[in-house]
Amino acid sequence: MSELIPQFGGTIWTLAAFIVALAVIVTVHEYGHYIIGRLSGIRALVFSIGFGPRLFSRRDRRGTLWQVAAIPLGGYVKFLGDSNAASAGTGRAVDPALRRQTLNGAPLWARFATLLAGPVFNFILSILIFGGFALVQGLPSSDVVVGQIDEAPPAIVNDLRTGDRVIAIGDQPVENWSDIGAAAQVLPVAPQQDWTVIRNGAEIVVPGPDPMPARISGVAPRSAAADAGLRAGDVVMSIEGQPVTRFTQMRDAVEAAQGQAIVLNVWRPGEGRADYTLAPKMQDLPAADGGYEQRWLIGVTGGSSYFAPEMRRAGPVEALWLGVRQTWEIITSSLSGMWAMITGQIGSCNLGGAISIAESTGQAASAGGANFLWWIAVLSAAIGFLNLLPIPVLDGGHLMFYTWEAITGHPPSDRVLNLLTAIGMAAVLSLMIFGLTNDIFCP
Repeated sequence: MSELIPQFGGTIWTLAAFIVALAVIVTVHEYGHYIIGRLSGIRALVFSIGFGPRLFSRRDRRGTLWQVAAIPLGGYVKFLGDSNAASAGTGRAVDPALRRQTLNGAPLWARFATLLAGPVFNFILSILIFGGFALVQGLPSSDVVVGQIDEAPPAIVNDLRTGDRVIAIGDQPVENWSDIGAAAQVLPVAPQQDWTVIRNGAEIVVPGPDPMPARISGVAPRSAAADAGLRAGDVVMSIEGQPVTRFTQMRDAVEAAQGQAIVLNVWRPGEGRADYTLAPKMQDLPAADGGYEQRWLIGVTGGSSYFAPEMRRAGPVEALWLGVRQTWEIITSSLSGMWAMITGQIGSCNLGGAISIAESTGQAASAGGANFLWWIAVLSAAIGFLNLLPIPVLDGGHLMFYTWEAITGHPPSDRVLNLLTAIGMAAVLSLMIFGLTNDIFCP
């Protein structure tokens, strides 16, 4: 029984994190529908977070009922005249004098803007979070200047100091941050390297670590590393008893294991060394030629040395633009991944369901508030994209019908609309079941 308590606690934590993340994303999405609908003259009857029995509610002065329901797995806005929470179908009969306040009776531009607003608000949330990180944390300075010094394993000598401007590592010149990675591809593998820096106006050479040590800078949710309990800041000292100095050595050792369980000896700041056993997983990754390749991975990123770069303040416009770029990258990667699955370039196991999303959310929350907030931004952009797919019952399906109406001058017939809506519902349910099946049976 005592062995089940940590597992039960982890499950509760995962569910709680998933519900919080979903509530934030759904609230923003549905508020987009609500506020643009209201500004377009469409009356909202109910704004609900969750489905099922009502837990508590409040009616505002405009007559909208704001409620939290018992099943926290989504939400909806129900407009005047809607026949259901999905705003699907032809709607209920209303007083002709109030028809302009219904979704179906509003002008085409109002309907289009109201439905589009949900995904757009998801994108805005992602942009603001990503941009907010740039504003709060700053961006690396253009010169390679050492910022905060991080703790290194006892055997590593690191005489770099905050404020040092790096101009060379060994015999490799350094002018920008990418030059550090380029130097690591040329320099011989060694625990120590000579770093040439400008300190207090003088050029000096000091001993420092390898420019790309086997130090973990990030752990992917639901990966072998995450399941084993590895964290950012951990340093891999050896794999299967073989010493590891550079991150590329760790990557090579993982690939050589071909999916067999391996033992990593890891040094963790403040805790010392410990062994972690994990089995690499085969994953599909974008290749340099634009296609995809399969590689064995444990789910870590690395290459960061034992210091953080000096940060500069980011301006609001620059931060906003970075948020837009990050959000756009998520959208384009989602689109390319979906197309790759459809065309058979990658396996169908890349499509996860609610279980994998919940587990990833729980692991992101366990890694800290910043990681959790970043993950919410990633999910928000992905959910915004999915809602734009031209599938009836999704926002993209409604927009497809409105586009047809704009081109032909009349909406689809009730018969066609109901048929396509039923097909869309079946498609969505099938995808959900397929994703859950992958969560259970895919490695």
